[in-house]
Amino acid sequence: MTQYSNRMVIVHWLTLALLVAAWFLGDELDEVRHEQGATISGYIVHALVGGAVLLFTVARLYFRRKDGTPPPVGQSLMDKVAKGVHHGLYALLVLLPVSGMMIVVNSGVGKALMSGDATLLPKKFTGVPAHDVHEMLVTVLIVLAVVHVLGAIKHQFIAKDGLMERMSLRRK
Repeated sequence: MTQYSNRMVIVHWLTLALLVAAWFLGDELDEVRHEQGATISGYIVHALVGGAVLLFTVARLYFRRKDGTPPPVGQSLMDKVAKGVHHGLYALLVLLPVSGMMIVVNSGVGKALMSGDATLLPKKFTGVPAHDVHEMLVTVLIVLAVVHVLGAIKHQFIAKDGLMERMSLRRK
């Protein structure tokens, strides 16, 4: 096996698209919340996208088990770092939606969503540790994603080893 299965590749790139959407939606929610313009629909859409990220991550883990994965490129320190980055990304793709759910449960967001009353949406998340955790996890995700992309760029343009073809729908 030299490439990931088609469904693994599709889920990988769809997850990326969902993550970008979730980040922009969350950033927008944060801005309008401070201006007291957050809406119920804004929270619902952000939560649905986050939930989709979780579902796609679970599907991807299932596909990894079912379809297998290409063998590691090597056993150098950089290969071990790459493996750690991948494990970290998977953990974050589970922890971020879970922390988002905890925000809904432990803040006024849940009450606002249940009643459909946007005036109940919190203006600040003081005293809601899940919100602090969620924001911290987003920062860690951005850092790991940048490391992941830099690693891909290194393989594509410096090492020129064709590693990125493993995550492509084009088959050898």
